[in-house]
Amino acid sequence: MSHYKKRRKRKSRNRSTLAPKQSTEAIIQAGNKQIQTQSGLSLVGITKGIIVTCLFMAYPLLVYIGIQQQMAWVAPVLFSAIYLLQAVKVRRVKAKLYKASIAVTLLLGAFYVQTLTAKAMPVLIQLMLMFVFGKTLLKNHGPSFIERFVRLEFPQFPPGVSDYLARLTLIWTLFFAFNAVFCIALALWASDQWWALYNGLIIYLLIGLLMIGEYIYRHVRFPELSIPNPAASLRSMVVNGRKVWMDLEKQ
Repeated sequence: MSHYKKRRKRKSRNRSTLAPKQSTEAIIQAGNKQIQTQSGLSLVGITKGIIVTCLFMAYPLLVYIGIQQQMAWVAPVLFSAIYLLQAVKVRRVKAKLYKASIAVTLLLGAFYVQTLTAKAMPVLIQLMLMFVFGKTLLKNHGPSFIERFVRLEFPQFPPGVSDYLARLTLIWTLFFAFNAVFCIALALWASDQWWALYNGLIIYLLIGLLMIGEYIYRHVRFPELSIPNPAASLRSMVVNGRKVWMDLEKQ
């Protein structure tokens, strides 16, 4: 009987470890189950997050149309309102001041330096992502940003994975830093068409290439592990993204 209990305990431990025997199908099923067990409030939060993300992705197109119609102020004012609403709803004073300051800056810029202010939003986004990813690499601020996602699915994993996730987080941090500098250059010296094309399309193609390249390399680097497929990884990001982001804001 005691031998049976030990075997059950060992099996339970293996389920929470990123191990070769864990199948991709099991990961997908776990993701589906996690989505189904989300509370109504969480699902509303996820839906709002998706809508806001889509608005930010469409921002370059909105700005380009506004510039062509001599209405470059529309997009900054719209996103100023979004940040202002977020500032009103958020409870933490630090986050409230941060979002309110962005809202006021966008609103003032929309009336005095319309085109430049409209083109500044992608720079702010890239700098914010650079800060969020990079902050988790500092001492006493870990684990790394990407490891936080992985640990929600796999509380334990083999040696070497944590260091790999930290290096991967560093790569994304440098990627966002490069984008911030490049977006500044485009806003100052490039045409409106090139600015909109890079921020509205090329930047997402680069993100996709980086993700695909890392996914392929991950199989080479950890051949003994069962790697979740892109669908399972995307599902995890959607389900757990809000939680990870809120935890980081509390730090």
